[in-house]
Amino acid sequence: MPSATTTTARATAPVQTREPAPGLFLTLIAVCSAVTAANIYLAAPLLPLMARDFGSAPSALAWIASVAQLGYAVGLLFFAPLGDSANRRRLVAGLTLVTALALSASAAAPGAAALAAAMFVASAATVIPQLLVPLVAERAPAERRARHVAAVIAGLFTGIVGARVLGGLAGQAFGWRWVFAGAAVLTLALGLATAAVLPSRRRREGPLFAGLVALPSVLRSSPELWRACVRQAGMFGAWSALWTSLALLLTGPEYGLSTATAGLFGLFGLTASAVAPLAGGLVDRFGAARVVRSAYLIAAVSVPLFWLGGQVLWALFAAAIAVHAALVASHVANQTLALTATSTPATANTAYVVAGFAGGAAASALAGAAFGHFGWGGVCGVAGVWLVLGWGLTSVRR
Repeated sequence: MPSATTTTARATAPVQTREPAPGLFLTLIAVCSAVTAANIYLAAPLLPLMARDFGSAPSALAWIASVAQLGYAVGLLFFAPLGDSANRRRLVAGLTLVTALALSASAAAPGAAALAAAMFVASAATVIPQLLVPLVAERAPAERRARHVAAVIAGLFTGIVGARVLGGLAGQAFGWRWVFAGAAVLTLALGLATAAVLPSRRRREGPLFAGLVALPSVLRSSPELWRACVRQAGMFGAWSALWTSLALLLTGPEYGLSTATAGLFGLFGLTASAVAPLAGGLVDRFGAARVVRSAYLIAAVSVPLFWLGGQVLWALFAAAIAVHAALVASHVANQTLALTATSTPATANTAYVVAGFAGGAAASALAGAAFGHFGWGGVCGVAGVWLVLGWGLTSVRR
């Protein structure tokens, strides 16, 4: 007969959850990241179908894609820092349910205003990948940390490419509403499956939104984090300026391609998925600084190639591959650095992702104006300036 002490010990012992094998765990997180990241970009390839359904011009609905980006930025600021304090399992499960419900509402939206509101909520709640990346970095062996982070980044870029390419094809075949409904089902299934294997404990005591309040001080106190943020803002800004304006060049008088054909250039994003594991291995072997330096050199070569691509199509092919390789190599290196630079990785990751997003948004806005005034050469000029700023502002030792 067990003693009272034994019974008490059994009653108070923490319940152990069985964790999956490391490879399966990493694969599940990468696939979940791909599906959830795709939600942010679903609207862009479906705009013509939505416009036809709502009886308006596609250009009149282009702002819906921007609303999704704004929602993601808001979600990053408010939810991503919670990874340092909240119970990750409950947080991921809750955000998954909100995202699935918002995507379902998007599928049933009667008009553009309702669709935009639902997309804003879905994008704000779909920040799950940025909650999972710090966990992956935390669990990975030090000598393989960058490779594990790279696996999740490969999933992210695969999801972005899938949203732009497969989303448009599925929308053409089944209708745009079914694309959102399918995304809701996939998000629900993979999000809850991922939440089930996450640690079920609160990481730190204190105010829930302490990470958001601490963002400025964390950034000021870590020169390495500041450097990673600025360099990725420069790199992502150069990529965004070129990539968001490319359709204007391809569908314009220089090439005269159809929108569908121009959209196939999104397949060059698959370069990112292939480069990410390689970049992770290089970071683990040679360090983040050397990989970022090489990425900037590749990006610098891609800018004159893009300029030449204004008249020569093969130059655009080469430039698209080069700029994606540079972006992902830089991202893997800088994000690994950001995740290990402080004792609050989720808060540091929030600062890093928001900085990159801000750099990309500003460069995209300037590139659109530059294309209107100076043509494709103006867009290439904006990209070059962003690279110079990203490297120049961080090359002086503080």
